[in-house]
Amino acid sequence: MQNITEKLSLKEKIGYSLGDTASNLFFQTFMLFLLYFYTDVFGLPAATVGTLFLITRIWDAFNDPIMGTIADRTNTRWGKFRPYILIFALPFGIMGVLTFTTPDLDATGKLIYAFITYNLLMMMYTAVNVPYSALMGVITSNSMERTELSTYRFVAAFFGGIIVQASTMSLVKYFGKGNEAIGWQWAMGTLAALAFILFFITFITTKERVHPPKEQKNALKTDLKDLFSNKPWLLIAGATIFQLLLIVIRNSSIMYYFKYYVKDQQLNLFGNTINLSFDLFASSFMLSGTIITIIGAILTKWFSKKFDKKNTYAGFLALSAFTSIFFYFLKPENVILIYLLNIIFSFSFGPVSVLQWAMYTDTADYSEWKNKRRATGLIMAASLFALKVGLTLGGAIVGWSLALFGFVANQDQSPETINGIIMLMSFIPAVFGFIGGGLMLFYPLTNKMMVKIEEELVARRQEQTV
Repeated sequence: MQNITEKLSLKEKIGYSLGDTASNLFFQTFMLFLLYFYTDVFGLPAATVGTLFLITRIWDAFNDPIMGTIADRTNTRWGKFRPYILIFALPFGIMGVLTFTTPDLDATGKLIYAFITYNLLMMMYTAVNVPYSALMGVITSNSMERTELSTYRFVAAFFGGIIVQASTMSLVKYFGKGNEAIGWQWAMGTLAALAFILFFITFITTKERVHPPKEQKNALKTDLKDLFSNKPWLLIAGATIFQLLLIVIRNSSIMYYFKYYVKDQQLNLFGNTINLSFDLFASSFMLSGTIITIIGAILTKWFSKKFDKKNTYAGFLALSAFTSIFFYFLKPENVILIYLLNIIFSFSFGPVSVLQWAMYTDTADYSEWKNKRRATGLIMAASLFALKVGLTLGGAIVGWSLALFGFVANQDQSPETINGIIMLMSFIPAVFGFIGGGLMLFYPLTNKMMVKIEEELVARRQEQTV
């Protein structure tokens, strides 16, 4: 029986966290480059891509909870969740490569190909990441230990982001040698191979310790009733959607912002002049932001203990939104200010990303405490669905907005289009960030409440073993 104060080993924390490095080799590529790839390389209209993203999520509405339900009912010598990470890691990588492959087809054929490959890719993402996310809820019963584990996880996740931001465009140029389509295919193949190795490490270094009550009977209807009567989960799920809308709209717009508005610039630093091509500027912008985000993530546990989890989440999400607004007033030549504002935004977003998943595992404990039943897989699957709703709506909003603003790929843009792109980097994502932060003001699971829940759950589990 796990004691509530038991600490996870450093090996297990790092091993678990590497799974999110692997996931983010895909996730960050989707968020930063997939829309750009589809419009500027693959050759699909922006509005069509927005619709493609939205339709794919309709299937995910069934896909995520199904995977969570299957995982909750799985029993193997390796646990409920770990086997799926290993089984689907390779298919996930293969679909990543196929998604970033440009076939020699007409416009209709390309659209069908994109629809099939993107849907299969997201199904594989679900098959790996629902069990992976649920695994954090059963590694330990200690809420603050899970918060620390979530910090490790998101430092590793941001490290995955650094790899993507620092290497992707270079890999595309290296492998493509002037042919972007070939470059993207091989770049994704390289990232997919690395991801498979990292998923395998996660599988062999982790252990499941928290199990459902012995007398629990898993009925899907009951599990769903518990989920939708779980007020803390509903609030963090809603906040997640708006949090993802903020970050996805902003990040999906970065390449357009630099390519069509900022363009090539010069950075004058300590008497030295550095020439920044738009792609180098964009890459360094994203990379420096991710490094700062890691610092914010590392400090999450300190902020959470001092200000409580919900206040830390709500406050930093609102600060991220507020910072975004100022990008509207920047000129292309304000190079240092562009970097500085991104540093503030990125630091603020670090604790938000960490606490999101730590709080989801708290809602699983809350559900078990309230209902005497535990469905970690379903809760984390539904949570991942909330994340993907934000991911999809964010991508769709950017695609539709670009079309509305009159965007035409690989051409000089009109002043109206440029203004629209700037809005996508500033006011539009900020609105969603403020809404998400406001929702979390009503989140009831304070640190004090979680200590009470953990103590009572441990007592129950000890009684069951007597």
